[in-house]
Amino acid sequence: MPARDRRHLFRDDDTVTTAKKPAARSAAKRDRVRAHLLDIIERSGPGTGLAAERDLAAELGVSRPTVRAAVEDLARSGLLVRRHGQGTFTAPHKITQEMTGTTTNALAVPPAEGEWTSHVVDFATVAAGPTRAARLALAPDQEIVRVTRLRHVDGAPVSIERLEIPAAAVPGLGPADMEAGNFYHLLRDRYGIQVMDAVQTLEPTVANPDQADLLDCPVFAPLLQVTRTTRDTTGRTVEFAHSVYRGDRYRITSKLRFDADSG
Repeated sequence: MPARDRRHLFRDDDTVTTAKKPAARSAAKRDRVRAHLLDIIERSGPGTGLAAERDLAAELGVSRPTVRAAVEDLARSGLLVRRHGQGTFTAPHKITQEMTGTTTNALAVPPAEGEWTSHVVDFATVAAGPTRAARLALAPDQEIVRVTRLRHVDGAPVSIERLEIPAAAVPGLGPADMEAGNFYHLLRDRYGIQVMDAVQTLEPTVANPDQADLLDCPVFAPLLQVTRTTRDTTGRTVEFAHSVYRGDRYRITSKLRFDADSG
């Protein structure tokens, strides 16, 4: 190869190497900002407000876009929350629901932490129809009570819960009953229904516009979707529930027991 061509090739290499340096410096600055923010998150309580981007940029000697990129990265990870017109905050405290193993290999469900309150969004008595009838072991023309309620913990919206209950099992049930007290206690104390067990599934999903509006979260924010079919001590299905929980506010923990066949 002629010397001129070899020199041209080396110049290309030098150009590529030089082009990489600004990108590397930018990544290093973003990592430094990220480390600084992680330190703030670790030292601060849930819901703590961060300084404005311009102030963080001035403090750390970087550009505002560099700060913004680091903040957006941590927001996607759920460690920070950006609120339009308010600023950026450390993620709020997560409500923990613990499930513990029992001798029957099921899970016991103690009350979740925090003060739970409910607001009924929709309440109706309707014919079950084929799909709901199959879930509740009813005839399609039998009636069910269908309830949608927004659930708050310590005053903040956390969950949307849709319940389907055989109407014959809960005569006289009204919207106010679903906003006060514990529903399973109501079934037991008023209707003599003692819940015994349930089959429950958990799946990740994202918020649609209606859910985002009720839960005060962005559209496509991560949600935990829970479906539950509950039976009483006679084996009768007394409830089908479909709930979504804000992924940044709710978590489930389980205690596991292992034996020789586990793995």
